[in-house]
Amino acid sequence: MKRSSSPLSLILCLAVVVSVGSYRSLFAQTTAEEIGSLRNAKVAVPVTDGKPELTYFAGSMSPEELAELREIAPNLRIITGLSQAEALARAEEAHGVESRYATPEFIAKATNLAWVQAMSAGVEGLIANEALVLNERIVLTNHRGVHGPAIADHALAMLLSLTRDLRYHSENQAKREWTRGGSRLTPIALDGRTMLVVGIGGIGSEIAKRGNAFGMRVWATRRSEAPKPDYIDRVELSPKLLELLPEADVVAIAAPLTPETQGLFDKKAFAAMKEGAILVNIARGAIVDSGAMLEALRSGKLAGAALDVTDPEPLPADSPLWDMPNVVITPHIAGHAEVTAERRWTLLRENLRRFAAGEPLYNVVDKVAGY
Repeated sequence: MKRSSSPLSLILCLAVVVSVGSYRSLFAQTTAEEIGSLRNAKVAVPVTDGKPELTYFAGSMSPEELAELREIAPNLRIITGLSQAEALARAEEAHGVESRYATPEFIAKATNLAWVQAMSAGVEGLIANEALVLNERIVLTNHRGVHGPAIADHALAMLLSLTRDLRYHSENQAKREWTRGGSRLTPIALDGRTMLVVGIGGIGSEIAKRGNAFGMRVWATRRSEAPKPDYIDRVELSPKLLELLPEADVVAIAAPLTPETQGLFDKKAFAAMKEGAILVNIARGAIVDSGAMLEALRSGKLAGAALDVTDPEPLPADSPLWDMPNVVITPHIAGHAEVTAERRWTLLRENLRRFAAGEPLYNVVDKVAGY
């Protein structure tokens, strides 16, 4: 008689079926509407009668991606793989480009250029390009919201590495030593602690959600008034940062790098922080005064720091931060994940479709504000 499948066997069969490729497809259900923002939405090329033939310079795309675009944007010609010199020679053909090509020289020659797509959330390098910023014809968009889930996971992983002193136990594992005592840092539980998220955009919101899930009291700062999400207990405008710092056990920086945020965490900010707080920075290294942070770590004002970004970057080999047991460092890789690649393509594909159809684009950057 044929035996019926047990729940366990069904689960095991499902695990076998979910290969790497199908695993990635699990994340493809997220829509561009869920990822992107229409806050500053603009049309790059207005469409009146019919759909004009448009050209977009992309760094690279797979045959499958190109085929998708031919279906949803038949009037859009995608040119891939150009070197900087080749793109410059063909600049007048471009109506839209990936940001790698948007040099001042290219923009000067690209008389038809209407759209630049940044491939990251941060756009400080592009904002430094006056040819782009001052050209009102060109719409700049970014990948805000694309990296949120992966970076938030990484931020919490680094935080837990500190609060549970996992570096110490990892070193003992490498030495094959079963050592239950001797932890260099006193382990703490996150439940009931206060997390302050500095900047609740696409990434900061995801960090806040995870802090809330760990039972933390979550506070946040933001640049403008907006309704408070359910998973955040208190939201204040950015100028009130110094008032919030004394109560925060964990401070997670998720703000963009702008003239206003550069060096935001200076000696005054660290002096305002709670004794024994932990700093998490997955935003940009230049938001933190490295000397002031080092002093706070050495004095014990900071119990620890989790850094995916540093200033300068890469972090020099002779930096004292490398040797500190209460510092966790990763090389600006927090956004790396299968889900990030899927979310990036979902948003880019929709923006390319909108570009070709003359519809408002997602994630338009305010080039004056810098975000």
